Amino acid sequence: MKTSFDNFPDIRDGVRALCAQFPDEYHRKVDEQRAYPEEFVEALTREGWLAALIPEEYGGAGLGLTEASVIMEEINRSGGNSGACHGQMYNMNTLIRHGSEEQKRKYLPKIASGDLRLQSMGVTEPTTGTDTTKLKTTAVKKGDRYVVNGQKVWISRVQHSDLMILLARTTPLAEVKKKSEGLSIFLVDIKEAMTKGMSVQPIPNMVNHETNELFFEDLEIPEENLIGEEGKGFKYILTGLNAERALIAAECIGDGYWFTERVSKYVSERNVFGRPIGQNQGVQFPIAEAFIEVEAANLMRFEACRRYDAGEDCGAQANMAKYLAAKASWEAANACLQFHGGFGFACEYDVERKFRETRLYQVAPISTNLILSYVAEHILGLPRSF
Repeated sequence: MKTSFDNFPDIRDGVRALCAQFPDEYHRKVDEQRAYPEEFVEALTREGWLAALIPEEYGGAGLGLTEASVIMEEINRSGGNSGACHGQMYNMNTLIRHGSEEQKRKYLPKIASGDLRLQSMGVTEPTTGTDTTKLKTTAVKKGDRYVVNGQKVWISRVQHSDLMILLARTTPLAEVKKKSEGLSIFLVDIKEAMTKGMSVQPIPNMVNHETNELFFEDLEIPEENLIGEEGKGFKYILTGLNAERALIAAECIGDGYWFTERVSKYVSERNVFGRPIGQNQGVQFPIAEAFIEVEAANLMRFEACRRYDAGEDCGAQANMAKYLAAKASWEAANACLQFHGGFGFACEYDVERKFRETRLYQVAPISTNLILSYVAEHILGLPRSF
């Protein structure tokens, strides 16, 4: 299928060649077993794709978010699911942009080589959701350590990661001038933490996406694991969240292309009443509309990434890219399932698997309604609704 965005051909060709070694059957089996695609993630790591954002002096490729987004797009477009590994991309920027030189020298080369994985970010809590400044997990300074107590939920890839970015309140909400102040970011050694006060409860879910609830009881974190300045963690975490939304947009775009390519082929070959069903405009138009929306979302994705790489404010663009791409991929998913008929529900066609995977992004990592609220308030200047 010809698209408007066949840029970065070397990256696309390289990722597609790797993904070709892991065909639909591989991802289908992983999904059936509710397993983690360990071999796939190891192959991506071995060939350096997950170290794309790490500067060259620390063993990475030194690429920008734009190139990283192309990698994620191609994984999903090839039938895989970047949700197994995308955390390393957006978490990486938090460490790269705000970590100390000592922290970067200590961790980045090992992450680049695959000796360490930084796949998890602990922000969301069960009682606060996306009202991040109200989070209740605390980190109290005691001597040369911080003692953490609290709870997190929907924390993904914990069992397949060595390190986690953790956001906790270091100054009580009642003692700060702005509610966004007093939050701090820490780098947590997951395996050590699980023996010293952090417990993990897996959450079975509709998608084969390993995610968990975390409980902290007097977990001690060395003060050298504080990233940046104490109290400025909310500002720092936005770096990762904007990158996350741009990358999720790219993944949805990859899904959108997968669905439109798959359904276009099927309806061209499926004959009913003596003619291909793709000859009917009632079939053509929803597919064509979905493709147009995917192409349009791609424009906003690349604009968000361009601004991010240039160090410009990209909050609006990242949010809008995520909204547009998630909407486009969902429309493409519906058309693909609908026109496959009963076969769309058969596991062997892979449509139902991808259908479930792309549906997640109407809800996570931020719901579409919250994006609309953001645009209404911060761009249109309408009164704050909450």
